[in-house]
Amino acid sequence: MPLKFRLTILRAQSWVFLALGLNDRAMACFEAMLALHPGLPFALASRSHMSAMAGRHAEATADLQQLTQVEPKHAAHWFNLGYVLDGQGRAVEAIPAFERATQLNAKLDQAWYGLGLALLQAQRLDEAIAALKRNTELQPMSPYGWTQLARAHARAEELPKAKKVVEHLRGFEPKVAEALTRELKLDAAS
Repeated sequence: MPLKFRLTILRAQSWVFLALGLNDRAMACFEAMLALHPGLPFALASRSHMSAMAGRHAEATADLQQLTQVEPKHAAHWFNLGYVLDGQGRAVEAIPAFERATQLNAKLDQAWYGLGLALLQAQRLDEAIAALKRNTELQPMSPYGWTQLARAHARAEELPKAKKVVEHLRGFEPKVAEALTRELKLDAAS
């Protein structure tokens, strides 16, 4: 049986197993695909996703690192690598992955958000603020980027800027803005 046909059958089987909630059997399909074709992007991406969902972060990271080598110009792979690293508390290691994702796709708002959060954790406040501003430009109605931007300004002791962000947020997410005002103690700040 030709390799391409065998891989197609395994891929179809994996979808059926996933639809039925048979994750172990789907994982076996991904393993079989990689045994036949090491570095197959679909199988690496699927296996990394399944590993991450199961809490096997080291395995997910290894697959994503390999995937970024196999398809180095695919922004989503770099974003996923950054996301998994950041989720493990490895913000400093996540930063280059998020940066690469934003270089490959400057409109990937999730990568800008992830980069901003990782930079915040690394205490690189000016860079975090710049990344979060870019996220809010791409997703102006999402409260997440605005919330983190206000927190970043507050951490940088730029309370007037934090207040300005919260006032903007109040225009479309008043409850979030009110909670953020209390959290950052902006009503008491001058």
